[in-house]
Amino acid sequence: MGKNLDIEKSDLPEKLAKPALRALTGAGIFRLDQLSKLSEEELLKLHGMGPKALGQIREALAVKGISFRS
Repeated sequence: MGKNLDIEKSDLPEKLAKPALRALTGAGIFRLDQLSKLSEEELLKLHGMGPKALGQIREALAVKGISFRS
């Protein structure tokens, strides 16, 4: 599966800041369910991720009934 196809199937929040989106896609994360394998602390280590982006992702995960790894 190519990177463009993965991006097209992405369900990451649309309003996510560009640096955070680049950080996630650069790490191969295109879908919210992939984030259940990571902790918030691990996600914040990605360059471009910050508290605002984390909050947006946390809200999107909650809507889908998913959470970060504890």
